[in-house]
Amino acid sequence: MSSMKNKRFNLLLIAVVTLVAAWSLWPTWRDYSLSKQLKSFGSAQDSLKYALNHREEIEDARKKSLKLGLDLKGGMHLVMEVDQVDLFEQKAWNKDAKFAAIMQVVRTKASKSDIRVIDLLVAEFRNENIRLSRYFYDIRNSDQEIVGKLEKESEDALNRAKEIIRNRIDQYGVAEPVITTQGSRKIIIELPGVSDENRVRNLLKGTAKLEFRVLREPEVMIRTLDRINSYLVENRVVAHAAPVADSSSSVLAPVPQTGGSPAQPGSNSSSAKPLYDVIGVFQNGTAYTAEHTKEFVVSLLHRSDIQALLPPDTELLLAAKPEVGKTGEKLYPIYLVRKSPELTGGVITEAKATFGSQGVQPEVLMSMNSEGTSKWARITGANIGKRIAIVLDGAVYSAPVVQSKIPNGNSVINGIESLEEAKDLEIVLKAGALPAPVRITEERSVGPSLGADYIRAGMQSLAWAFCAVSVFMLVYYKKAGIAADIALVLNILIVLSVLAGFNASLSLPGIAGIVLTIGMAVDANVLIYERIREELAEGKSVVSAVTQGYDRAFSSILDSHVTTLSAAFLLYTYGIGPIQGFAVTLMIGTSASLFTAIVVSREIFHLLLAKNLMSDKSFG
Repeated sequence: MSSMKNKRFNLLLIAVVTLVAAWSLWPTWRDYSLSKQLKSFGSAQDSLKYALNHREEIEDARKKSLKLGLDLKGGMHLVMEVDQVDLFEQKAWNKDAKFAAIMQVVRTKASKSDIRVIDLLVAEFRNENIRLSRYFYDIRNSDQEIVGKLEKESEDALNRAKEIIRNRIDQYGVAEPVITTQGSRKIIIELPGVSDENRVRNLLKGTAKLEFRVLREPEVMIRTLDRINSYLVENRVVAHAAPVADSSSSVLAPVPQTGGSPAQPGSNSSSAKPLYDVIGVFQNGTAYTAEHTKEFVVSLLHRSDIQALLPPDTELLLAAKPEVGKTGEKLYPIYLVRKSPELTGGVITEAKATFGSQGVQPEVLMSMNSEGTSKWARITGANIGKRIAIVLDGAVYSAPVVQSKIPNGNSVINGIESLEEAKDLEIVLKAGALPAPVRITEERSVGPSLGADYIRAGMQSLAWAFCAVSVFMLVYYKKAGIAADIALVLNILIVLSVLAGFNASLSLPGIAGIVLTIGMAVDANVLIYERIREELAEGKSVVSAVTQGYDRAFSSILDSHVTTLSAAFLLYTYGIGPIQGFAVTLMIGTSASLFTAIVVSREIFHLLLAKNLMSDKSFG
C-alpha cells in the first residue's frame, strides 16, 4: 500500500515538474513567435501597428522569456559617471564669482582624476582659506558637518542615479541588465541584446528634467532680438558665415523689425543685421534657425553678455525637433520663455506613448498627482490664450496655446517624430529625473554577429554532447538507455525553465555548465545501471534487480551530487561574472540530475515493468 502511494506521489511530482517547466518556457517560445511575426511584415508601418496593438503581449513575453547574456546576444558595456560637481553646485545657496572659480578648478581636477569630488572640493576651499559654510547649508555649520552632509548627498545621488537608470533600462526592455556602482561616482552597466546603441545612449544620458514654462509675448521676443542684433552691430560681431536660408525659402513673410526694414533670413550681405543672418523672424513672432546654423546660435545664446540683454527671468530655448520649411530645409523654432517654471515633472504620475487623434503623429499623454492637478488647473486658467512651453532637458518639445482651463491634470507632449522616441520619452518620465547629469566615460560593444557565432558554437557543443551521450546510452544499455535519454531531456528542460522563471540569463559559461550537467546526469544513470547489472548477474529477477540497484546506488549518487553542489556554491559565492554564470547553471543542473536519475528514470522502469516490456537483456 505504501509502495502504491509513493508511486502515485512520484508520478504526480514528475507531472507537476514537467508542466511547470513547460509553463516557464512558454513565454520564451511566445517571444520567439512574436519576433518572427514582427519581422514578417513588409512595411515598417504595419510592423509598428502590430507592435502597438500587441504591446502588452510582446512586453510580457519578452519580460518572462529566457534571457541571453551579453556574450551570446551581443550588446553594450558602459561606464557612466555622475557629475557630482554639478550636484554640489546645485546644493550651494550663495553663489558668486569666487565660488564659480573654485568649482571650475574642482571640475578640471575631477576630469583628470578618480579622487572623490568631495575631497577635491574640500582641498580647494582650504587652499583658498574659505569656510564651506559660506556657500553650503547653515552658516553656523562646521566644515566637518558640511562635509558629512555633502558625502551623504553624493552617496544618495549615486544610488538614485543607479536606480533611475535601472528603471529606464527595465522599461526599455533590456533582458537581465547588470548595473553596479564603482567608487563614489561611477556606474557600470552591461546591456545584452541592445542593437540601437544611439537610442540607449540618449535614454541613459537624459536627465529628464521636465518643466512647464509660459512663453513671452511675440512683441517682447521681437524687441529682445532687436536688442541683441544692435549689441552685435555695436561690438562689430560678425554672425556665422552661412545664412539661415535663401530669401526665397522663407516659411512665412518676414516681420518688419525696429528700424523699418524687414529682417530677411539670409540677408548676410548687410552688416547691420548680423543676428538675422542666422535667425529668421516670421509673422507669428516665432524665430527660427536652420539646421546648419543651429550650433552657432546655441553657443551665441549661451554667452553671458547675450543673456544679460534678455528681459528679467527669461531665456531663449530651441525646439527639440525641427520643422520642415517649404523647400524641405529643417528649421528649429526659438522660444523666449520664462526662466522660472510654472510646474515641474515631479508631479507626473503616469506617462503613456500613443498616437494622436489623427492616428499618425506619436505623442505622450501625461497624468499628474493631486498637487500637480490643482496647480495645472490654476496655471491654465490664468493663461488662457497664451502659449505654455513643455521643456525637457532644456529643449522645447511643444508650445501649445491654452484653450481653456484644464481641471483633470492631463497634458500632452507632441512634436515627436517616431513611436520609439515617444516610448523613450515615456520611460524617462516614468523613471523620474536624474539627481545630476551623467556622462558616458567608457563604452564597449559586442556585435550581434559575434554573439550569434558564440550561440552557434555553444548550441553545437550542447547538441554534440547530448547526441554523443544519448547514442552511447542506447547502444550500451539498450532499452534502459531510452529511460536515461528521456530523463536527460527533462533535465535540460528543468535547467532552462528555472533560468527563465527566475529571470536569470544564459551565458556562454552557462552553456558549459549545462554540458557538464549532461555528464553528471549520465554518470548517475551509469552507477544505477551497473548496480542493476550486478544484481541480474546474481540471478535476481528484473523487478528485484531494479529495486536493489536504485537502493544501493543512491548513497554514491547523493555523495557525488552534494560534493558538486558544494563546489558550485563556493564558485558562485566567491566568483564574479562568467564564473557565477557557470556556477548557477551547474547548481540547477546538479539538482535536476538528482531528481531525474532517482525519480524519473525509476518511474519509467516501473511503467515498462508493469507492461512486461523489460527483461534482463534490457540493460545491455
